[in-house]
Amino acid sequence: MNKIIKLKGELYDLSRPKVMGILNVTPDSFFDGGNYLHEQSLIDQICKMIDEGADMIDVGAFSSRPGAKLPSLEEEQARIEPALNRIRKEFPDVVISVDTYRSQLAKMVVEKYGIDMINDISGGMMDEKMIPTIAELQVPYIMMHMKGTPDQMQTNPHYENMVKEISLFFSSQLDKCRQVGVSDVIIDPGFGFGKSLNHNYELLEALPQLDLLKCPMLVGVSRKSMIQKVIGTSPEESLNGTTVINTIALLHGASILRVHDVKEAVEAVALVNQYTNSNLPA
Repeated sequence: MNKIIKLKGELYDLSRPKVMGILNVTPDSFFDGGNYLHEQSLIDQICKMIDEGADMIDVGAFSSRPGAKLPSLEEEQARIEPALNRIRKEFPDVVISVDTYRSQLAKMVVEKYGIDMINDISGGMMDEKMIPTIAELQVPYIMMHMKGTPDQMQTNPHYENMVKEISLFFSSQLDKCRQVGVSDVIIDPGFGFGKSLNHNYELLEALPQLDLLKCPMLVGVSRKSMIQKVIGTSPEESLNGTTVINTIALLHGASILRVHDVKEAVEAVALVNQYTNSNLPA
């Protein structure tokens, strides 16, 4: 599988997994909502993540937690622009991704702030102009699978064959990407987005099957309910569980871990990398 993408005009190797730090500039995210609405707290958090080894930062201005009401374009833009303006002044060389499903916002942040990557929870399904816009912008595209929309996705999600349905979704969307010239695509199977607890663990076991799509894979399980429900914790108490699931994801082919806690994810990558390399033929 090809794990090299073009990023910032250069080839970027994902064969050794990378860590993406989460920065939510929202009042209502499930774990850190409201923590980084002020400039200094935002800058301090980015400094912390970079010091701990983050390879990239994902900035989001809306909450996609189950049941969340999505903000208007104007509200999303008003939240994210001040953050990006300060981030780009302070950290001009850091790889920055923006989490949005709106093509209009994607175009603005790339052209105005030089954003390096777009992370779309809907995989192009909530805005039909997103994939053509990515083709125009020529930036890497993180395409996530979500069954439904955030406000109702966890209302009794049902699949006849979940892994097959997800694979077919990606195949169809990747074909749309190829038709318009989008070549640097990272897939995200969408843990917790229209999946029951059992679906999430079935998907975790099946991650190697997604290698057939020949795309790097991002996994985002950080402090999610799929962890809390099993070990009886809150989001605040789910760091250890997150590290366990991240480790399984790395062993099953994840190229990027999207996390709230960078240090622990970087350590997991280092340990799994040592383990897999030590098992290579001499």
